[in-house]
Amino acid sequence: MGNDGGSIPKRSELVREAARNPTAAEQKETQQEQQHWLWTTDPITNEPLEEPIVSDCNGRLYKKESVLKVLTGDESINEAEAKKATFGAIKSLKDVVEVKFEADPQAGKETQSIKWMCPITNKPLGPGSKAAYLVPCGHAFSGAAIKEVADGKCLKCGEAYAPNDVITIIPTVGEDIARLALRMNTLKDKGLTHSLKKGKKKKTKGTDEVAGEEQIPELITAVKEKPSKRKIDENGSKTNGIKNSSAASVTAKVLEEQERLKKKRKTEDNKNLSSLFSSRDQSKPIGRSSDFMSRGFTIGK
Repeated sequence: MGNDGGSIPKRSELVREAARNPTAAEQKETQQEQQHWLWTTDPITNEPLEEPIVSDCNGRLYKKESVLKVLTGDESINEAEAKKATFGAIKSLKDVVEVKFEADPQAGKETQSIKWMCPITNKPLGPGSKAAYLVPCGHAFSGAAIKEVADGKCLKCGEAYAPNDVITIIPTVGEDIARLALRMNTLKDKGLTHSLKKGKKKKTKGTDEVAGEEQIPELITAVKEKPSKRKIDENGSKTNGIKNSSAASVTAKVLEEQERLKKKRKTEDNKNLSSLFSSRDQSKPIGRSSDFMSRGFTIGK
């Protein structure tokens, strides 16, 4: 029964447990671990977060040095892995905003990991706390501080911001994730990036024509109605756009001669074509072949 010298396995060693859904406690523990990793680790290089720190439109945090390496094509960065880590949201520095955290000096001395606090409430900013930063200034606050003082101006520098430009840092609630996605779609329709700077326009034929007609319709109309190189004067002769009368007359004669030679080449007999056809009179018979189609068959005696 043991098959290997007398060892008898137990049933628990042979039968695996059935698959089950994780409990609420297990899900919460996994979420906390993921939050802690995202708050303390750069997802591009898997190194600890160090200032300066930037964030994309999804609220994820990165080292600015890592983002610069991705954009410059540094050999130490795997392009495919970097695109997967950023979800393809970072294509230029206009797609990120530098987040200005208020460092907690006491937490920095006790632990090696970087921790921050809200400059208004002095509450810690990190895993388990709802925090947000403002665009375009980048100052970070706790969610409660922004909600209580909703006057449309940054509490740190006084710069004005729109309610839609409050970016939740590492959002976990579906409502916050959907709001950030809707904000980015709205900015793209306006031709803006996450930092509210103008983005690069895609060079497509249709959009370029439409945009051009909206911006400078006179120029588009002039191009569409551009006359041909050879202008025809009042008498009907081609002048090729030459204003000098003597030069224009010479040019007209040359053009007329070219047209005449061209017509002559078309009308004169072509030896190559003539060789393909017979020149004899088809109505006259040719010896014994004259009755080929009506000739009968006779048997010799």
